[in-house]
Amino acid sequence: MIVISTRDFRANQTKFLDLAKSGEDVILKSRSSGSFKLIPVEDENAAGKKRDITDDIVAALRQVRDHLDGKIKLKTLDEVIDEL
Repeated sequence: MIVISTRDFRANQTKFLDLAKSGEDVILKSRSSGSFKLIPVEDENAAGKKRDITDDIVAALRQVRDHLDGKIKLKTLDEVIDEL
């Protein structure tokens, strides 16, 4: 983990952004504003980009229908947690 000041960040932005992009924890400390962690934003999570969840909802509803029809058995919460 690297802890930097706002002055260091302003002077070497590219360096610290590259470190964060490569997986390094970069903490930016500011006397007036507190601390911040620099993390890269993936394209699918980019600010301002909305995710179309229609397909996910349709698939979830299909699973519910198949479960109600007896075609599949849904996992319990404990089973899902065990998989994680």
